Amino acid sequence: MKTEINANWSHALLVCKKCQKRAKASFGPEGDRSLAKALKRRLPAGKGRKARLGVVEVPCLDICPKQGVVLIDTRHPDRWQIVREDADIDRLAEDLSA
Repeated sequence: MKTEINANWSHALLVCKKCQKRAKASFGPEGDRSLAKALKRRLPAGKGRKARLGVVEVPCLDICPKQGVVLIDTRHPDRWQIVREDADIDRLAEDLSA
């Protein structure tokens, strides 16, 4: 039985699931209700463990900003971002993929 599974991820983006539910806005021009979905569409991520990077929805991170979603880039775990409802998703995706 395997005890390890390889993935092609260089890093992962952790998105708070509870914040996404609380946000009343849609992200991006397609009107995605979820920040994770909007990022997956714009990032050259691919699917599953063979993707270049992963976008993972996680349980509550206990920050709970008003009108925003908490996002953690695992390359910089010491800096958590709050993505506001009116954020430019294309620019955010460009910054996160660099």
